[in-house]
Amino acid sequence: MTDQPRLPSDPDRAPDLFTWEFATDPYPAYAWLREHAPVHRTRLPSGVEAWLVTRYADAKQALADQRLSKNPAHHDEPAHAKGKTGIPGERKAELMTHLLNIDPPDHTRLRRLVSKAFTPRRVAEFAPRVQELADHLIDRFARTGSADLIHEFAFPLPIYAICDLLGVPREDQDDFRDWAGMMIRHGGGPRGGVARSVKKMRGYLAELIHKKREALPAEPAPGEDLISALIRASDHGEHLTENEAAAMAFILLFAGFETTVNLIGNGTYALLTHPEQRHRLQESLARGETDLLASGVEELLRFDGPVELATWRFATEPLTIGGQHIAPGDPVLVVLAAADRDPERFADPDVLDLTRRDNQHLGYGHGIHYCLGAPLARLEGQTALATLLTRLPDLRLGADPAELRWRGGLIMRGLRTLPVEFTPARDDPRGGEYDGSSTM
Repeated sequence: MTDQPRLPSDPDRAPDLFTWEFATDPYPAYAWLREHAPVHRTRLPSGVEAWLVTRYADAKQALADQRLSKNPAHHDEPAHAKGKTGIPGERKAELMTHLLNIDPPDHTRLRRLVSKAFTPRRVAEFAPRVQELADHLIDRFARTGSADLIHEFAFPLPIYAICDLLGVPREDQDDFRDWAGMMIRHGGGPRGGVARSVKKMRGYLAELIHKKREALPAEPAPGEDLISALIRASDHGEHLTENEAAAMAFILLFAGFETTVNLIGNGTYALLTHPEQRHRLQESLARGETDLLASGVEELLRFDGPVELATWRFATEPLTIGGQHIAPGDPVLVVLAAADRDPERFADPDVLDLTRRDNQHLGYGHGIHYCLGAPLARLEGQTALATLLTRLPDLRLGADPAELRWRGGLIMRGLRTLPVEFTPARDDPRGGEYDGSSTM
């Protein structure tokens, strides 16, 4: 791959991080850090100083260490760093009380309540709708012979899916798509655009939750939406407050759409640039098998996953990670992308192998903050990739890999665009804009 970050000729000097060249392919720099500075203090583009943890064993320890708090109140932040951790605008919008920002016992209580609503069974029952969305989106460009898979497929699929799952009315879902589009730009839009989108989303969710609470029937109907289930969820008489429900709906939306956009985009790109692996998967799908698809998505998560760094943690007391002393109040960022390419844990870590079995990757985290939405992400990723490879069997890149650009952002890793080409379909697709119609 071209435009790789320049590694220092001086072995004692760390490579440049968070440049556009680094964003294109961060893995050589992460390999240098794993070897020379596995727990490395650096100044982030925001001006915040933080520790980067890059080895698998250290990363797994840090993800489960309860001395590393998720609560930003523990950040010993200087004046210039105020408000520069977490999601832009979530503090002002009063959206801090979600699972990514709290510790036990509050985390234990909220996770237990949310788990009663956001169950694997609910996700499994949603599978036909995800398949319908995938087919509909492909129908819209199948006859053209080319597409931008990010904007025409990977982005709208999880947005419409999570809106349907949450219970956002169809007539309001385009607003959510606009707000989500602003958040995924990571500074590429107007100044303050992310915070404004978060504020609009917060106001909408608060009103929607209030309306659903007022109209909630005594007993759940079949296929009840997730927001109604969050309102209904109880544990020993405890319920989510409207503020907690709004924060949880927000983080399910925020964390549940961009990760899937990147999983589909990064995964498709990896398959298109590794044709032997892609052909093996297509042959497996043609035989009606699912095992390689399941292990393949896990390998894609390890190889070039959608989440580059785990979300913020803050030391609550002195501790040591990888032989490095961490002071109270220091931010710690676990670099999942580096840990999941650690040769001490994975054989041939820079090789994409869809049949890899010993694959305990950290793409969904580890410990009490393990991703609650992992079953939904797996469902969407498997459905999207299988449908693309089956319906567009000669799918190929429509641009030189060196021309592709990756979105700049601290936590997520994903392509800005993914132009592809294929033989146009001969059938007559439904076409038109997605109108929320359903045959379910």
